Amino acid sequence: MTAGPTPYSTRRAVEESDLQACFQVRKDVFVGEQNVPEDLEYDDYDATAVHVLAVSDDGTALGTGRLLHGADAAGKTGGDLTVGSLGRLAVSREARGLGVGAALVRAIEDEARTLGLAAVDLHAQTHALGFYERLGYVAYGPEFPDAGMPHRAMRREIRPA
Repeated sequence: MTAGPTPYSTRRAVEESDLQACFQVRKDVFVGEQNVPEDLEYDDYDATAVHVLAVSDDGTALGTGRLLHGADAAGKTGGDLTVGSLGRLAVSREARGLGVGAALVRAIEDEARTLGLAAVDLHAQTHALGFYERLGYVAYGPEFPDAGMPHRAMRREIRPA
């Protein structure tokens, strides 16, 4: 997958080094740029979530996201166990505008299909609604605060693999 001058790829983060890269991108974006308290950024779900990582051809971590599924996702999806919950999507400042965020969303959807899920939910910061709408997500329900920022719930049906 190539976008502009920076070739990159996405993959499921399995190795400890990949997971650490995911957490570092999240720290840079959410804690560093958006001032989310570090104790809110990391949670127990990190241990059971499916994490995805975007890396440039030289191995630099460009972005990350995670998928909660099963009981972990139920609290965010209205209890529907066929719906996964996409979250913690972050793209490093240097990689923005290259298509990395969209590639990560698609990689998370692919992981959700592999798990047999029928849809993916997410809680989008309101400034990002247009980004997710372009990827096929539909907002539902009222605006709500999360980590001090306004959010909306969104969902996209996915077809099984």
